[in-house]
Amino acid sequence: MQIFDADGRFRAQWHDMYRPCGLFIDARDPGGERVYVGELGPTGTSEGVANLGARVAVYTTDGRLLARLGDRLPGSEPGQFVAPHTLAVDSRGDAYVGEVSWTIRGRSLTPPRELPSLSKLVRVRR
Repeated sequence: MQIFDADGRFRAQWHDMYRPCGLFIDARDPGGERVYVGELGPTGTSEGVANLGARVAVYTTDGRLLARLGDRLPGSEPGQFVAPHTLAVDSRGDAYVGEVSWTIRGRSLTPPRELPSLSKLVRVRR
C-alpha cells in the first residue's frame, strides 16, 4: 500500500499485506489514529495457503502493525473472513466489515450458496 500526502507526494509504502482492498482511518480512536485494512483472501494457485489474506489488519498511521483479525484460512465460520472488501468503525470503536463473499466464493460452491457478507467486530477495552 502506498501512502501519499495531501499534495500527492509519495511518503511511504507499507509491505506485508495480501491484496489490500478496504481501508478505513479512525481519527477518533483514543489511542491515536488507527488504519484498518481489509485483505482479500487467496485465489487460484494460492488458494488454501494459510496466513494469506482474508483478514482485517490494524495499523498505526506510521505503518506499525497492531493486530490481524481473522483465521489462518478463509471461511464462513465465526472468526473467519472470505473477502473483506470495505470497512467502517463507529464511535465505540466497533468495526463493520463488508465482504464480497458471493462473488469470490459462494457462487462457485457446489451447490452455490450465500455466505456472510457483513460482520460486526466489537472492540474489547482492557
